[in-house]
Amino acid sequence: MQIKHAKSSAIVTVASAGFASGADQESKMPKMKTKSGAKKRFKVTGSGKVLYQQSRKRHGMIKRTKKQIRQLRGTNVLFKTDGDNVKKYFLPNG
Repeated sequence: MQIKHAKSSAIVTVASAGFASGADQESKMPKMKTKSGAKKRFKVTGSGKVLYQQSRKRHGMIKRTKKQIRQLRGTNVLFKTDGDNVKKYFLPNG
C-alpha cells in the first residue's frame, strides 16, 4: 500500500501488518497435544524442573511405618534426563 502525503511529494510504502512470507516459517500443523495423564501427574517449575507426587500413599498405610509415611509426603524432582523426556514427549506446551 502506498501513501502520498499532501505537503510533501515523498511516497511512503507501508507493509501490511500480520502477513509474513510463508517461505521462512515451518509448518506447525498438526499441533502437539499435551498428554492428559501427564498434566495430572507432573508440574514444570519456572526453572524447567519437573515435579512429581511420590507413590505408595494410596492405601495400605497401616502396614507402613510412621517414618515411611512421613518421608513420602510432598513432591520430588525428576532426574534431569527423565524430566527432559517428559517435557519433550508428554508436555510439549508445559
